[in-house]
Amino acid sequence: MRKKDVPQDAGTLGPWHQVRYAVADDGSYELVPSAGWDVVDTANAEAWADIRERAESALERVRKGELSPLAFHMVVRLMDDSILAGYAGLARWRVRRHLKPKVFAKLPQRILIKYAQALGLSPEELCRVPERVAPLPGEKDRA
Repeated sequence: MRKKDVPQDAGTLGPWHQVRYAVADDGSYELVPSAGWDVVDTANAEAWADIRERAESALERVRKGELSPLAFHMVVRLMDDSILAGYAGLARWRVRRHLKPKVFAKLPQRILIKYAQALGLSPEELCRVPERVAPLPGEKDRA
C-alpha cells in the first residue's frame, strides 16, 4: 500500500491512531499513522457480535443446567478449553470434564482457585453467572 493510500477512516479508535507500514515514493517502507479503516472496524464488529452470541448461548445453557459456570466465564474471557488448561495448569480433558455441572459442583477448592486465578475472578465469582452478558471489552467503544 502506498503511503498516500493508507486509510484514514474515522473508526472506533477515537483520538488514537494505528501505525501501518506503507511504501514511500522512494520504494522504502515507512510507518504511517492511520485514523482507522472501515474494513477492520467491520471485521472487529462482526467478531465481537459472534463472541456476544456465544456468551449469551453459554449463559443460557448454564441456566438450563447443561454447562457449568466455567463455560460462560471461558467464553467471556475469550478462552477455549486448551487455553484455560494451559493457564490453570490442568489437562485439557479435565477442563472439558469440568464443564459438566455435576462434576463442577464437586470440585475441590484448590481446583476452583486455579480456575479463578486463570480467569481473573474470585472463586465465588467463578461459581455464579450474571443475569445478562455485560458489555464486552471490544463493544465499549460502540456504546
